[in-house]
Amino acid sequence: MRNRQVYQVSVPAQQDHSDAGLHIFTGEATSPGTALRSARKVHDAALAAQRDGLPQPAHRSDGWSACGMRPGWQLDWSAATACLWKNPYGIL
Repeated sequence: MRNRQVYQVSVPAQQDHSDAGLHIFTGEATSPGTALRSARKVHDAALAAQRDGLPQPAHRSDGWSACGMRPGWQLDWSAATACLWKNPYGIL
């Protein structure tokens, strides 16, 4: 099995057909596909917690979480991309 590396998943987001942006997820994965699945999983868990009035789930041991989720924003998972994350400060 390949070593885990830190990936960034960028998901286009839109609110009320007027505001648009990206929601960025980061965490450890072995491939872009695994990164996309992990990001989607933490997103879905965060939405379920938000819907049920519960606190956001904590970071998983592999670093994935859904911090900063805002109500009303729709994420376009069909247009999501994953790539290796490059820390702008050169450290992890």
